[in-house]
Amino acid sequence: MLRQISFFRALSEEDLTNVVRHTRELALPRGQVLFNRGDPAQGFHFVIEGQIKLAISSANGNEKVVEVIHPMQTFGEAVMLLERPYPVFAQAVLDTRLLHIGQGIVSELIDRDPMFARKLLAGMAMRLHGLVQDVETYSLRSSTQRVIGYLLQSCGEENAEVPLEFDLPTSKQTIASRLNLTPETLSRIFAELSQADLIHVHGKHVKLLDPRRLAEYGG
Repeated sequence: MLRQISFFRALSEEDLTNVVRHTRELALPRGQVLFNRGDPAQGFHFVIEGQIKLAISSANGNEKVVEVIHPMQTFGEAVMLLERPYPVFAQAVLDTRLLHIGQGIVSELIDRDPMFARKLLAGMAMRLHGLVQDVETYSLRSSTQRVIGYLLQSCGEENAEVPLEFDLPTSKQTIASRLNLTPETLSRIFAELSQADLIHVHGKHVKLLDPRRLAEYGG
């Protein structure tokens, strides 16, 4: 599984064996918190199966989902290197298995392997680029455009000529928070798009009836 992490792929067998010694596997049932905001970061994580949401809670109990981490994705590298506490809390959305890789071995590899350091930085830069794109989306697009963009991104075929079907990767409540919407607004937009014969939603299953026309809707 460690070979699935991009910046570990080129490591020698000796180095990877050393990483294994600093790695532990964790199993979290749905709803369990992995760490809280303010906890110290002592390494980073890699999701094997399940989902982890990174979120912030306000004083009145409202929750803002910053990111949803899916299988074969890592999180926590930047906070680990800054040696600062976590700015978010992490919670299992589904029953989840993940790896925790200790900070010490990562720092050791950075000190003696410039290629490893560059790959690690490249991965964090891509994550930052994605987050900046999210901020742009949430700031400049309407609620309907955000939902349409999310649906088209989830199926990966914006210009398809035929209907596409897929299951939403996480709960509607989590998707709403991720898109900076209330669950009620997300439901209203789903209903609006359904009435326009653009989508059909049944539980978590979504059918895009006309992906190209959907992309043009609400622009």
